[in-house]
Amino acid sequence: MSTPDQKQNESLMEARKQRLLQQQQQIEQLRIRMGKIKHKIAVISGKGGVGKSTVTVNLAAAFAKKGYAVGVLDADIHGPSVPKLLGLTGQQVKTGPPGAFPVTGPLGMKVMSIDFFLPEDVPTIWRGPLKMGAIRQFLQEIVWGDLDILFIDLPPGTGDEPLTIAQFLPEMDGVVIVTMPNELSSTIVKKAITFALRLNMPILGVVENMSGFICPHCGQKTDIFPAGSGRKMAEEAGVAFLGSIPIDPKVGIDTDKGKPFVIEHADSAAAKAFAEVIEKVESHLKDREQKQTPKA
Repeated sequence: MSTPDQKQNESLMEARKQRLLQQQQQIEQLRIRMGKIKHKIAVISGKGGVGKSTVTVNLAAAFAKKGYAVGVLDADIHGPSVPKLLGLTGQQVKTGPPGAFPVTGPLGMKVMSIDFFLPEDVPTIWRGPLKMGAIRQFLQEIVWGDLDILFIDLPPGTGDEPLTIAQFLPEMDGVVIVTMPNELSSTIVKKAITFALRLNMPILGVVENMSGFICPHCGQKTDIFPAGSGRKMAEEAGVAFLGSIPIDPKVGIDTDKGKPFVIEHADSAAAKAFAEVIEKVESHLKDREQKQTPKA
């Protein structure tokens, strides 16, 4: 006959066994979902206000325009911007037997954000464990389907959300670092580079956003901030420099309308500069595919 202590130990062991089984099931489900996505690219900055989300959605839109099957995960739990930038504010996630389905955005992009689950203007007042759980569910339970690329828009800093993505997606294809052309931004964004390197996340390179102002009347470029700090930071860190995106009034107009500027104003100075970034990212993905393809 079992004693009360033995029964308690047996109960604790059974509970632990159930938790381990549940974790294994979650890991397997995550592996299956993410296994249908060829490439995963995170966009980080380390600092807010540098236009990281704008870079993310325009990267995604540019690849979707090229015919890639693209998804966008807005992993910024406290300040989700992707729905607004893609004109999807107010949309809601649909559910079915396989799970929850992403919202369909421009050019057929599949989009997921905490914003789709909350009433407008309601803040997300969550601590770390809740945020980590939400991101895990976005990766594990959302029916992404077969994608060529999943772009992940991470919040500023090097806290819970970036750490969770690094933990759940160790096979990350690369990270795009976004900065502004000033010393303050570069100093803080350097920490994001160090963060990615320490977690063995391949760095595709640095994008210098808001690099000069393009006059809408004469087309002349004026450097509002000291030019070249993004390139200098990339060189000092030993990572690639992907390109400089100028401030263009058309970008602000398109952002308010929820339309990616690379689609809406493909002939703008910003879109033309962005083409260099797109070309380098695409080249990296093709090189990665060739290395992963078994030789006959």
